[in-house]
Amino acid sequence: MRAVVVSRFGGPEVLELTERDVPVPGPGELLVEVGAAGVNYLDVYMRSGRDPQRLPFVAGMEGAGTVAATGPGVLGVDVGDRVGWAMSAGSYAELALVPAAAAVPLPAVVPDELAAAALLQGMTAHYLARDSHRVRPGDTVLVHAAAGGTGLVLTQVVRQLGGHVIGTVSTDEKARLALDAGAGEVIRYDQVDVVEAVRRLTNGIGVDVVYDGVGAGTFDASLASLRRRGTLVLFGAASGPVPPFDPMRLKDAGSVFLTRPTLAHHIASREELLERSAAVLDWAASGAVRFKVGRHYQLDEVVAAHEDLESRRTVGKLLLLPR
Repeated sequence: MRAVVVSRFGGPEVLELTERDVPVPGPGELLVEVGAAGVNYLDVYMRSGRDPQRLPFVAGMEGAGTVAATGPGVLGVDVGDRVGWAMSAGSYAELALVPAAAAVPLPAVVPDELAAAALLQGMTAHYLARDSHRVRPGDTVLVHAAAGGTGLVLTQVVRQLGGHVIGTVSTDEKARLALDAGAGEVIRYDQVDVVEAVRRLTNGIGVDVVYDGVGAGTFDASLASLRRRGTLVLFGAASGPVPPFDPMRLKDAGSVFLTRPTLAHHIASREELLERSAAVLDWAASGAVRFKVGRHYQLDEVVAAHEDLESRRTVGKLLLLPR
């Protein structure tokens, strides 16, 4: 089978498409024919060594496909069943080993591509808006990169919960997408000062919460955009990690709160995984939340996929199609 392997940490060029033996599922594992794999910033962090893994490893943490074989002790999953997963390594391949405990059943009405586009970013939006800061009707929310994969989903979820979204974007096309997803206003961060714009739009008060998946490039503006006792949810680092800082800045910003969550801690139990994934797959099946796929790539285009993602020129979700 073909798989994308990382043998050394670095830029997109370290992603190597190789031929590997078909793996044999061990106890509690599934062998899955991958129909589609999601391309996420988490994959970038792992590839670059920012979130170091044991080398070598098959890249990709999210996918969907059809069970080809089951290992000893697997119950409730049969060959031919369709499953999806997030936070399980090895998705950039024609065949992937997936722990049965990490796989979720897919409804017939949700194809592989939609499931791979929805699960990781959908469950991220679910915990961000319901747990990291529980959005309540009337909350004003700042979403950075509002036209990105997670940004578009999160904007829709916040609107469902009665929140008002201010989104940051860098192009007119992205502004249109964010507004179409439900943002009340958009800020062109490449043209205006984000903090001044937020203060103007909130009558000087600031926002209740900032959802920041960008990191170093937006952290200062995020902190300065909060209302007194607001919350900064830093859930990613697309522009690089935030440098160490003096916690006294949280006091000076208005006794604000800072949290750095991750999806893995919000689907750590089977019960929570099934609850969140069921909600996301229901959104996808019903159309209550739209999951926009920005572009498809073949396995031999994986370097371009990572280059495009890191350029921040893309909109929506990027997918790899192994077959």
